[in-house]
Amino acid sequence: MAEEKDKHEKEESGVEETQETQTGEAAENQEQTQEEKYAELNDRFIRLYSEFDNYRKRTNKEKVDLIATAGAGILKDLIPVLDDFERAIVNNENSDDVAVLKEGFQLIYNKFKTTLESKGLKMMNAKGEAFDSELHEAIANIPAPEDTLKGKVIEDVEKGYFLHDKVIRYAKVVVGQ
Repeated sequence: MAEEKDKHEKEESGVEETQETQTGEAAENQEQTQEEKYAELNDRFIRLYSEFDNYRKRTNKEKVDLIATAGAGILKDLIPVLDDFERAIVNNENSDDVAVLKEGFQLIYNKFKTTLESKGLKMMNAKGEAFDSELHEAIANIPAPEDTLKGKVIEDVEKGYFLHDKVIRYAKVVVGQ
């Protein structure tokens, strides 16, 4: 009977040893999987951060390139006007006819104005309009010649311009009081 008791105790202790060994291995496996998960998440984070950093650098470079070449389109369209001015200068050296000179400059002016208008530039008409500080810059106030001109623009000293309905240069005006 004593032998059976010893045998039974050995079996129980063997089961406990096996359970302890399995529990230790499971904990070690769990630690490895947690370390692996940490390494995987860290790797994903580093890759995501690198992708974002590359995206940021690329978009900044594209912005710089866009700003540097933004005026290229309008400059390309203005080159023919420059050519016309050069031809007019050469032709004006030998010409004495004032009417022809005036006509030539009027043609070049119209071409220049049409080119700018095609790019969205629009001239502001201020004369006779009510003074608006959002559109006009008052450089002088003078007594109004008529009562109807009080608070209105009497003279347009420097024209104002819109680019696609946004003021890019305020009109410098004389306002009647």
